[in-house]
Amino acid sequence: MFSSTTEFHRWFEQVCAAQTYEVTRVPVDRLDGWSVEKESGNLVHRSGRFFSVQGLDVTRSGRAVDAWQQPIIVQPEQGVLGILVKEFDGVPHCLLQAKMEPGNAVLVQLSPTVQATRSNYTRVHGGRPVPYLDYFLTPGRGRVLSDALQSEQASWFLAKRNRNMIVQTDEDVPLLDEFCWLSFDQIAELLQTDDLINMDTRTVLSGAVGLRRPTGPTRPGGPDPDSFQGALAASWEPQGRRLHGTTELLRHLALAKELCTLTRRLIPLASTARWSMRDGVVVHDEGRHFTVLGVRVEASNREVSGWSQPMFMPNSQGVAAFLAKRVNGVLHLLVQARVETGALARVELAPTVQCQPADYGPGAADGRGPAPHLEFLDTVLSARPDRIRFDTVQSEEGGRFYHARIRYVLVETDEDFPLHVPPQFTWMTVRQLIGFVRHGSHLNVEARTLLALLGFLPADRAADRPAGRAAAPAAVRTRELAAAAPAHR
Repeated sequence: MFSSTTEFHRWFEQVCAAQTYEVTRVPVDRLDGWSVEKESGNLVHRSGRFFSVQGLDVTRSGRAVDAWQQPIIVQPEQGVLGILVKEFDGVPHCLLQAKMEPGNAVLVQLSPTVQATRSNYTRVHGGRPVPYLDYFLTPGRGRVLSDALQSEQASWFLAKRNRNMIVQTDEDVPLLDEFCWLSFDQIAELLQTDDLINMDTRTVLSGAVGLRRPTGPTRPGGPDPDSFQGALAASWEPQGRRLHGTTELLRHLALAKELCTLTRRLIPLASTARWSMRDGVVVHDEGRHFTVLGVRVEASNREVSGWSQPMFMPNSQGVAAFLAKRVNGVLHLLVQARVETGALARVELAPTVQCQPADYGPGAADGRGPAPHLEFLDTVLSARPDRIRFDTVQSEEGGRFYHARIRYVLVETDEDFPLHVPPQFTWMTVRQLIGFVRHGSHLNVEARTLLALLGFLPADRAADRPAGRAAAPAAVRTRELAAAAPAHR
């Protein structure tokens, strides 16, 4: 346990300095243990496990571009993402790990207690067992606080879900190297730092938002009800003044699923239109969207000391943002029922804005077409500093995505922002989002990250003032070898 986050940062830098890791770019057709199938061109592992990269044919998408083809990650097994919680002196603490992932922009980040695919924890790789796994797979080892199957990034995964779990224990837990106990308040502070808490931790933490209850505006010592902090606290209230009831919101999501016409089918990677392998990477013919590249990894603190794999690298930074508006003194978030290309349920609740802005605008007609509801994207990108309630850039899943980063933003709109919105959008309170996150396939991973950031927003950041960003300490930005096969850009 740490008395302050300053003490944590000292520990974290020491842990990073004690580890050795190298990530080297190599051509995807020369990856050790992987091969390009002769007929299909699919990238597959020699074990037949882990994952493969195949082609996906999308039609009737309901978007500005109705049909396209793209590479997709096919990983039919479910993994476990679990955080172990234990009270010290009456204060709940989470057990997190300083873990390297080859795709992280900052290689070492804070991961959950357990972050493992089925292939990993069944030790297909022949490596070391996953620590603390029994707390999540053995019934009776602790009290389950949260347990749901949640989706992954549906633009790049096909029907991928992981089991998100929070388990509380009263046992004496041995503290292994590179693991640490952090209180929820300390985690809230660390979430304000770019590229420090990884995506898997954030998605599990979204299930813990309901465990933290801020001081309400009507309680002694509560915030001014006319302030942003007061509106946010009111948005947590179970019986708050909601614009829509839960039944109406469930009907909104069910109707969006009913109206969804999306069809998709796997196709050979080699026959995926507008994509080809050149110079050891798989690229779009105009260098747009993302690149499939290969890496070789050496790491001192993983279940195996080295491996190779393909990864997806976006060609630009994404944006995921909620627009927020005070309605009757209660903060409401503008949520969209979004068609998700690879999601098992096809439609999930998503942020107001979720896109790579570089894929839209002049010269992007070959991509996904005009940005949907461009006015919402413009509202986010042109927001005045005094309307931005938080603003942070975070790495996405570093086990499959290479330097994938998204700017996560909460923008409070002006009073004259309309309540009437397009039919796939609706207004929800924070409490309603907390209720929906308890069920799998309701909120997508970007919405869950934003919920975690909002639910763990420190009190001093929830004031009526712009929120800045903090960068990871320079000593934490770790080694990476120069690219052996430069990506097409």
